[in-house]
Amino acid sequence: MIYDLDFTLSAGPVMATPRTQAALGKPIMYHYDPEFFATFRRVEKKAAQVFDTKNQIIIMQGEAILALEAAARSMVTPGMKVLNLAQGVFGKGMGYWLTSFGAELHEIEVPYNEAVDPQQVEEYLKKNPGIEMITIVHSETPSGTISDCGAIGKIAKKHGAMTLVDAVSSVGGLEFQTDKWGLDVCVTGAQKCLGGPAGIGLMSISDRAEKHMRANPNAPRDSFLSILDWYDKWLGQERFPFTPSVSDMYGVESVLDQVLEEGLDNSIARHAASARVTRAGVQAMGLELWPANEAITANCLTSIRLPDAVNDVQVRDHVRNRYGVMLSSGQGAGNLVRIAHMGPSANGLYPVVGLSALGQGLRDLGVTVDVGAGVDAAMTELATQRGGKK
Repeated sequence: MIYDLDFTLSAGPVMATPRTQAALGKPIMYHYDPEFFATFRRVEKKAAQVFDTKNQIIIMQGEAILALEAAARSMVTPGMKVLNLAQGVFGKGMGYWLTSFGAELHEIEVPYNEAVDPQQVEEYLKKNPGIEMITIVHSETPSGTISDCGAIGKIAKKHGAMTLVDAVSSVGGLEFQTDKWGLDVCVTGAQKCLGGPAGIGLMSISDRAEKHMRANPNAPRDSFLSILDWYDKWLGQERFPFTPSVSDMYGVESVLDQVLEEGLDNSIARHAASARVTRAGVQAMGLELWPANEAITANCLTSIRLPDAVNDVQVRDHVRNRYGVMLSSGQGAGNLVRIAHMGPSANGLYPVVGLSALGQGLRDLGVTVDVGAGVDAAMTELATQRGGKK
């Protein structure tokens, strides 16, 4: 049988290891079985290690966007002054949410190939006293950019503001130090750098944030979006608010085990190495990276600016249909295409496969690119990393 898709190099959900797939295929267990209770507790502890935190872990039973909405609804009080940092599609979207939830929205917005400078945040807070929370996207997946959460978290703390961080596509593949950076609410998903199922949102919540939620009359209760229900029912009474996603929890535990066995630092280094291979190939082909500079470029994927003669959806569809390789389009961030190196695909020859398919696909569509030079540069970088000679 010939399959029409051979490689998933998209920006999530990403490919999973056989070990993860085997975990997802385990027999479904009754959620009140003592063994499932033990599984849930283990996942909480392992997630805390990956978040690098001593804060409370809450495991929301839905894709990470559910956890982000739950966090925003739980944190925003009527008239609360919130500074939203918008450097991409998801950051801008958070601003729309904040307004609809009753916040007084303040916003720093930059072009979607740039990043908000921490100094901009410092200056804004000085000129606009009373900001109670800052919302940040750590890794803006459609743009392939990162924000300096370490610096911004410390600035927020100095000014007495809480932080809500979208770390959906970064945890496990990029440096992320929740406690050291002083972050309050952080959300990640299992389907990005961790390489797991898309049905779970992992959250780290500080004591300060929990107290704020409890004082918020608008925080959801008796709702699928209620974080406080998880505190009071699961943590307080060992009773689930509703039936959890049993199979997804098996998968999440598996991917957390794998990243912790590899070592978090090693996982981060592996993602960075794959990023270097990919970018060497992109630039040697004669293409341009989307982010404005290397310092703000996320190592979990590579966003590539496309010439005006083609568009991102056209390129992605052509590469998938002709070469069996799934890449990602720009999702409204701009005319770009993305090669992800997340989880298992941040390894070995996967970036070279993505580069080859993209380069040949662009040639098919009439774009002049030097595919051979790109592959050669990528292979040279890969060989150098493995101890070979240039």
